[in-house]
Amino acid sequence: MTRTRIFVIAVIALTLAACIAKQGSGAVNPAAPGFLEGVWHGFIFPVAWIVSLFTDDIAVYAVPNNGGWYDFGYFIGIVFLGVGARSSKRRHN
Repeated sequence: MTRTRIFVIAVIALTLAACIAKQGSGAVNPAAPGFLEGVWHGFIFPVAWIVSLFTDDIAVYAVPNNGGWYDFGYFIGIVFLGVGARSSKRRHN
């Protein structure tokens, strides 16, 4: 590789890295949504997503949240209670 190409790749990488958003530690609320709120938000995801297309006041994911437990609850809510809970198998008698 030529030096010019390496320089261009480095500039592009640094430019993209500057766009990364990081949440400050002071922004995390100790009473941030946890596991149960994640389950609820995952369960109501289909409705929240449709409403979020028409208004800026509704979000499908709570920020800030308490991290892994919220994410796990959100996953459980979507997969086991919400959209993913519908069975595609039909009984043929």
